[in-house]
Amino acid sequence: MDITVTPWSASAAFPLLTTLTLVPLAAMVAILFSRSSKTALHFGFAGASLTLLLSVYLLTVFDSATPGIHLVEQAHFAGLSYRVGVDGTNILFIPLTAVLTLLALIYTLITRHVTDRLFIACLLGYETVLIGAFAALNVMQFWLWCVLELVPVALLTIHAGTGQNRRWVVVQLLQYWVSGLLMTLAGFLLLAFGLIDAAHPLTFDWLTLKQNNAYLHDEVLIFILLLFGFAIRMPLFPFHGWLPVLAEQGTVASAVIFLVGLKLGIYAVIRFILPMVPGVAEQWAGFVVTLGLISIFYGALLALMQINIRRLLAFAVISQTGMLVIGAFCFNENGLEGSLLLSVAYGLAMAGMLFSVGLIYERCRTAYLPRLGGLFDTNGTLALLFLISALSTMVMPGTPGFDAAHLLVEGIIEEDGWLLAIAILIGNVMSAAFLLWAFQRIFMANPKRAKQPYNCAHHPVLKERLITVAICLLLIGTGFYTTPWLNFIDQDAAAIGRQFPMHGAQLPSSPPFSNGEVSQPSDADAKDGQHE
Repeated sequence: MDITVTPWSASAAFPLLTTLTLVPLAAMVAILFSRSSKTALHFGFAGASLTLLLSVYLLTVFDSATPGIHLVEQAHFAGLSYRVGVDGTNILFIPLTAVLTLLALIYTLITRHVTDRLFIACLLGYETVLIGAFAALNVMQFWLWCVLELVPVALLTIHAGTGQNRRWVVVQLLQYWVSGLLMTLAGFLLLAFGLIDAAHPLTFDWLTLKQNNAYLHDEVLIFILLLFGFAIRMPLFPFHGWLPVLAEQGTVASAVIFLVGLKLGIYAVIRFILPMVPGVAEQWAGFVVTLGLISIFYGALLALMQINIRRLLAFAVISQTGMLVIGAFCFNENGLEGSLLLSVAYGLAMAGMLFSVGLIYERCRTAYLPRLGGLFDTNGTLALLFLISALSTMVMPGTPGFDAAHLLVEGIIEEDGWLLAIAILIGNVMSAAFLLWAFQRIFMANPKRAKQPYNCAHHPVLKERLITVAICLLLIGTGFYTTPWLNFIDQDAAAIGRQFPMHGAQLPSSPPFSNGEVSQPSDADAKDGQHE
């Protein structure tokens, strides 16, 4: 299958994706070399704000009517290749990263980290890593960004975490992540070296590998290595053990951006597994769906048993991951669209709940539910933020999760029937149960501690309201009008679904070992790419 590849010069005024990666990186360097915390904070806000504006510009120049890779930038030097681009699978994750980074910086104005230059620099560095990983169209380039992600996560946990065993948590994290990275590396190497012969030179370019996957060997081994490597990253049961301890011991500001990093695993499945080894993915779909179902119910049941609100939200993420994976392995347009849009909705909604919980921690110095209660009267803004975010996670009407979950369930019914769809809906009811239970215990129940005097000067209400208004407007605004967001992803989701002969129309095979060179889309290609 040939892919339409459009260079950046066709629609943007400058190499946009590389600029999006370099702006937060430059801000990070400026922060590290700044002489005062105030200057560092200014550099941080300038870098995050400019990145957000560039991400909005990215959405305006992206041609959602034409499937394929857009805004492609490429370079070759010293035998290495650099290629970045966006399509429907990654276009929404970059603005989400930019929004949450800026909100995380606003959150630091309320916390004790406002004068911490290393903390602010790590947030900007993390943003650089995520944008670079989402935009990468070279498998080794993607893998190297994932390796670099360990640096800000470890530094933020050790330097700014709230637990007493932060170094032990980082050791646990490294054990899991390094295992996943090694399996992912092995899978990528098998992809590249599996095509080498007299006519096929070594390449790690995603477009070239995808267009020549008919020549691959050891597809099952490649699938297993990539699946288990990405399963640790998502995380999917039973590779989830690192997330609850990291959530409990880490810092909320970094966890907010980390939520986008978790979606990197789902994105990697859709980008690197489904197009590369579609036949094996179909054969193993039952196994993956079973893991997804276990994740849904295991995460929900464990969430109901937690007394630490951070651990509760971590198990909620594990439960959500199961639903997203099942949607991706529906192999049809509805399931893929639902999984991608729900990933974005979950990321934003969980960020809202984490901000609320983090600000409650700043006031009460505890994350344990039995020690909280009765906070609605003095913390109405945070209660609203938690409730709206929780309702979006429950996929209530009027939130972006509703339309996304509707598409996902339609795709599941089309592929697997009603029984699996009913099981998914039961899992969602359980999600509603533990989130509403947590809301009641934090904000509505009778307090089990002596009330502390409320001091608006110590807890800046204006900044809290700014975070609340921003997240609630994004959730409600996109919830009532999801059409533009669906338009960004539907063409490419449909193209991925058509690659599976058992689930869609078989497309013509690609010519032998296409080199994936950039070409302008023809008029006929653009016409064929119109939404049906």
